[in-house]
Amino acid sequence: MEDLEIRAAVAGDVPAIVGMLADDPLGAQRESPDDLTPYLTAFERLSADPHQHLMVAVRGDRVVGTLQLSVIPGLSRRGATRSIIEGVRIHADERGSGLGTRLIEWAVDASRDLGCVLVQLTSDRTRTDAHRFYERLGFEPSHIGFKLRL
Repeated sequence: MEDLEIRAAVAGDVPAIVGMLADDPLGAQRESPDDLTPYLTAFERLSADPHQHLMVAVRGDRVVGTLQLSVIPGLSRRGATRSIIEGVRIHADERGSGLGTRLIEWAVDASRDLGCVLVQLTSDRTRTDAHRFYERLGFEPSHIGFKLRL
């Protein structure tokens, strides 16, 4: 993994990121890689927010992984800051290579460096392989999540 760079995403990375978001059964139902307009708008909002870290893993000149790290200050837990890891995707050619572990370790280290006392993530209940992966990295299932579509 020495030829791997983890860096902040730039606008030119958006097509590769969206491609990875769409490259699984769940993503294929909710992503639209043929129209990048909403993704580029969202990228601009993310880029302008210092609490949002959209990251890519790059090997050579190819984006092979991504995640978003959101840092959230709060009052609970004695005014603790926490982070949320979202949108973790690894290019199909790289799955099983250790890249996912490397990205999550980056996010945990960055969270610690940013003063977070807790790192959270959610994973769709159907992603049982992902659940085992996160548990292997020390994450514990602790909550039941709810969503309300608007």
